[in-house]
Amino acid sequence: MKTDKPKAAAVKTKAHLLIIEARFYGEICDELAKGALAAIERAGATCERIAVPGALEVPGAIAIAAGTKRFDGFVALGCVLRGETSHYDIVANESARGLVDLTMKGLCIGNGILTCENEAQAMARARTKEMDKGGGAAEAALVMIRFKQTIGRKAKRR
Repeated sequence: MKTDKPKAAAVKTKAHLLIIEARFYGEICDELAKGALAAIERAGATCERIAVPGALEVPGAIAIAAGTKRFDGFVALGCVLRGETSHYDIVANESARGLVDLTMKGLCIGNGILTCENEAQAMARARTKEMDKGGGAAEAALVMIRFKQTIGRKAKRR
């Protein structure tokens, strides 16, 4: 059974997000950021951007930034490409685990860290005219922010 995906463009919000970019693959990250920025703008939200060296640093940066209470949500962007060693598996799994751990603590995070076999796959997923995974990550964060806001309003009414 297929359900319709919530559209972030329909989620107009004054939310303020932080985009965290793992800049190891700069060209791919630039494409991801282009999509994320467009999605955030369409939703009427605002954002700031920071760069970290790689995907393993993204969850830590989000945890630090979350402590400031300045941001309603976070967009994690980056890319992990399979290489000749098991390092790929460690980075892909642990960065994802770190993000899931943070979402379980109530943070609104869109995961746009690509895990691909090669640069061609990554660019196809990153380009806004193709799969636009950066835009999708921003939309996921925006939908979760709206959900958190809605749940908060309902709780106050009780």
